[in-house]
Amino acid sequence: MAVLGVDGWRGRWVGALLDGRSVRLLDLADVPAVLAVPDVEVVGIDMPIGLSDDGVRACDRQARALLGSAGSSVFPAPVRAVLATDDYAEARRLSVAATGGVSLSAQAFQLVRSIRALDDALGDPPLERVVEVHPELAFRRGLGGVTDPKVTARGLAQRLAALRPVVDVDAALLTAPPRVPAVDALDACAAAWSARRVADGVGECVGDGATDSRARPMRICW
Repeated sequence: MAVLGVDGWRGRWVGALLDGRSVRLLDLADVPAVLAVPDVEVVGIDMPIGLSDDGVRACDRQARALLGSAGSSVFPAPVRAVLATDDYAEARRLSVAATGGVSLSAQAFQLVRSIRALDDALGDPPLERVVEVHPELAFRRGLGGVTDPKVTARGLAQRLAALRPVVDVDAALLTAPPRVPAVDALDACAAAWSARRVADGVGECVGDGATDSRARPMRICW
C-alpha cells in the first residue's frame, strides 16, 4: 500500500504519494484533503503533532542536537495553550504563562493555524497512521549525503542525489502541480520516505516516549 509525505506550503500542503519507487506530487488544499487521499497506509507530515503543556518537547531538543549546525531548522513546537488564539501578542502571553517565562517565536506562531487544523482533524483518540516527521532528519540522518542548506544549489543537488536511489524523484518533479516549489516537493518526498520506513517498522524516532494531553505522541520520526 502507498504512503504519503506532506510538507506545508503557503497555507496549503504538498503531498508526495509513494508506491514502491513511484512518487506522485499533489497540491492539497487543507488537512481534510490530506487525510482523504485514498489507500494510504501511513501519512508522514512535517508539522508538530504532540504538544507539551508546559515546555519544550524532548523530541525537539533531541532533533536539534542530532542535526548539529542544521538544528535551527527545527522550530520548538508551541505549547498547547497557544492553539486558543490567532493573535500573536496573546499567543506570546499564553506561552509565557504556560512555560513560566518562555515566549513564542514569530516562526513558530506562523505554524499555529496549521497545527490547530491538524490537531482538530486527528480526533480523539488520534489517527495512529499520521506521524510527525522532519525532512532534515531524513536527508541528513537517514538518506545521508546532505550537508548544505536546501535553498542553495549545492543543497538542492545533494537532496536530489540522496533521493534518486530510493524514489523516482525526477519523474515526480517533471509532473509536479504548477507553482509547487522544488524545495517543498523534495521535502515532501523525504517525508514520504520516512513514512515508508514507519510503515515497514524500521523507522527511527526521537522523543522520550511521552504523549500529550490529547494522547498524541511527542516524537519525530524518519
